Amino acid sequence: MARNRQNLNIIYISDRMRETLRPIASCALTAVVAPMGYGKTTAVRWFLAEQAKAGAVVLQASIYSDNRSIFWKSVQKAFAAAGLTVLEGYDCPADASGAALLLEDLCAALGGKTPYYLFLDDFHLLGDERVAQFLCRLAYRLPENVHLIVASRNRFLPGEQVVRLGRRLHRIEADGLRLNREELLAYTHRCGVEITAAQAESLLRSCEGWFSAVYLNLHALAERGSLLQPGPDIYAMFTAAMLESLPEKTRGFLAVMGLADEFTVEMARAVTALPDAEEVLRALTQQNAFVTRLPDGVSFRFHHMMKECAERLFAQLPAARQTEVWQRYGRWYAQKAQYLHALQAFEHCGDRDAALAVIEADAGDLLASLSPAELLQRLDRCPVEALQRHPLAILVLMRRMFTWQQIPKMMELKALLEAAVAQHPEWPAAERGNLLGECDLIQSFLFYNDITQMSRLHRSASRQMSRPAVTLRNSGSWTFGSPSVLMMYYRAPGELGKELAEMYECMPHYYKITNGHGRGAELLMDAEAAYLQGAWEKAAVLLERARADAAGQENMTLCCDFLALRLALCGKEKEGYDFAAKRAALLQKHDGVQVHLLESIAAYFYALQGRPEQAPELFREHKLAEVSFFGPCRPMMSLIEQQVWLAQGEYVKVIAHSEGLLRRCEAMHYGLVGLQARIQLAAAQLRFGQRAEARATLAAALLDAVQDDFWVLFVEQYPALAPLLEGEDWAACEPRLGPFVARILPAGRAFAARLGLPAPAPELPLTDRDRELARLVAGRCTNKEIAAALYLSEGTVKQYINQLYAKLDMGGDPRTRRARLAEWYQKNAPRN
Repeated sequence: MARNRQNLNIIYISDRMRETLRPIASCALTAVVAPMGYGKTTAVRWFLAEQAKAGAVVLQASIYSDNRSIFWKSVQKAFAAAGLTVLEGYDCPADASGAALLLEDLCAALGGKTPYYLFLDDFHLLGDERVAQFLCRLAYRLPENVHLIVASRNRFLPGEQVVRLGRRLHRIEADGLRLNREELLAYTHRCGVEITAAQAESLLRSCEGWFSAVYLNLHALAERGSLLQPGPDIYAMFTAAMLESLPEKTRGFLAVMGLADEFTVEMARAVTALPDAEEVLRALTQQNAFVTRLPDGVSFRFHHMMKECAERLFAQLPAARQTEVWQRYGRWYAQKAQYLHALQAFEHCGDRDAALAVIEADAGDLLASLSPAELLQRLDRCPVEALQRHPLAILVLMRRMFTWQQIPKMMELKALLEAAVAQHPEWPAAERGNLLGECDLIQSFLFYNDITQMSRLHRSASRQMSRPAVTLRNSGSWTFGSPSVLMMYYRAPGELGKELAEMYECMPHYYKITNGHGRGAELLMDAEAAYLQGAWEKAAVLLERARADAAGQENMTLCCDFLALRLALCGKEKEGYDFAAKRAALLQKHDGVQVHLLESIAAYFYALQGRPEQAPELFREHKLAEVSFFGPCRPMMSLIEQQVWLAQGEYVKVIAHSEGLLRRCEAMHYGLVGLQARIQLAAAQLRFGQRAEARATLAAALLDAVQDDFWVLFVEQYPALAPLLEGEDWAACEPRLGPFVARILPAGRAFAARLGLPAPAPELPLTDRDRELARLVAGRCTNKEIAAALYLSEGTVKQYINQLYAKLDMGGDPRTRRARLAEWYQKNAPRN
């Protein structure tokens, strides 16, 4: 018989369980893996409560679905509840590089003496291997005072990570959570329930130490005086023990609130329409261990077992009642700006108009977390008439379709919008203009870097719109992460004047309808062109005007910094730029795009100076594949990576990768990037001994550059190209090239001298035999060993080696020439 029914909700942690939990305090990562109902969450929360009493900071986040955006918001909420601002403004990392930036910030923010515990519950619901990998990386890096705990029904750690983590990992599995005979008896005694020896044996046999099954049986015993009969599944047991005897109102409350991941009293009152919802919830919490108050003190959640049973109850409600409940959920979530939850609720009840209103309110921000397939399916289910009642939602969806490159669907939506406006002449003229104008703005993205077409559409949008665009945020990166405006919009040789005029014409219209997004771009593009033409004073003035216009826009300011650093290398701007301080400031803003932009600037700057070892790791170690760069800036990143390869002496890499880069530049009409890539290719070919190929490549680049007088491009590459620039009669190739190269040479010499770079070695017209000979000498082979390897006489080997010394201009002491040849080979050998 039961002595005290209320004691059923006690927390029981056995001595053995306490010992099992103890290592959490000394391990970076604890993985708690067991099936549902084994008390994972209860045990961990008890441990965390004990740590909090001792002064530890506890952060807890529950996972309810596989939506990474919702998961990330719950983690941010947990940090904010603990007074930690480190995740404010951070987007969920989308790539390895973004994860690395987050790791860096987290370790800096949490390091110290105060113990921190971060608990992620129900990790199995997320189902994202990338997050599991990130948690492992986090565990390697965490300071000793920070501990990560992850509870899951399924094993989530890859085997190799378990080995690698070693003693930093603590694992708790089902056997560690299961009640043994002594613990079961102690638990029932603590609950105030007397059981017979036969009942104890029955519990052990039927429940096998499964905590939830034991609890349900004790609840039934306390309620009815008998243990549960074995059922088809745990849910049947739960329903029999916990739900069947509840009053109808309470069962209705459970059926409705079981749909929520978490809820407050206020939300329960709004969704159930029960004035006494708080009293119902209080009674449930007191009588039922499967209803939990969360650490924030105001939110509640149902255990997954109860949630599943509640959802089954909800499914039995009349269809009209279900629709009413989902609409209340949708309205609640929409009012709280929880737009993804609101969309899901309105999708359940088929309220397309309400869903489209949510899309309008969200303006597309959270739509990005849905998969393209899912959103397209929802669109297909949405009647045309409903879409046409929400033209602003059509614009938001058009913008999202463009981002996902679903262009046919985007154009279908465009036609739908134009038809809706045509069918409603009664709409205010201003609103009609705003809709059609923003449609033109979105359509202009299809013509990226075709300034003629973009200008036409921007002017049309500006003429029609009386408000800023709704679907475009002016806080985003205007250059998509590129360090140069000119690299983006210079399409073809000889077109510079036309392109600059069109930029000056269209950008004021664009600024008007986007709240000044990218302001200063036309001035910066003009300044970059002046720099490449050697009009450095003009460039400096335009640069300062661009800086003034770009004030407050980090993206444009960084692009200004890029040009200023290039001018400084030519002696036309003040030197000194604190990359470390700038990077630290950008990290505080949690903007990975701008951090990578700064890294690309630093990489180019140091590579031009012949100091690739100072380039950021992303470029120095060639880890660009780890970053999800925006498509429009990827060719620029590849170009900068090639500049680092050149500085590292990786000439084969540049030659091998140039073909793909040039192909992409041609497809994207990136005339300037392609021109610079050909100059890099010529330098690599020259240094690798392919003089004829280098001359042809350089000649083609010179003929393109001369059309817009871009001679400074060759000044930046002079240290590598000097033998070819200085040693050829370029006027014989094309008369215009004579005076063009004549300007390059003195400026190039001054550039190299200013940077303290050594005088360029002669080009290397080496044969394959020469390179093989150099490799064997570098390998400390004797002449006899070389002769055997190459099937030559020793005399011939000696003759070939002397010819090689002459080609490389290695005169001087014969006793040191062999060592100098080996040193040269180590620096210039092809690297795989």
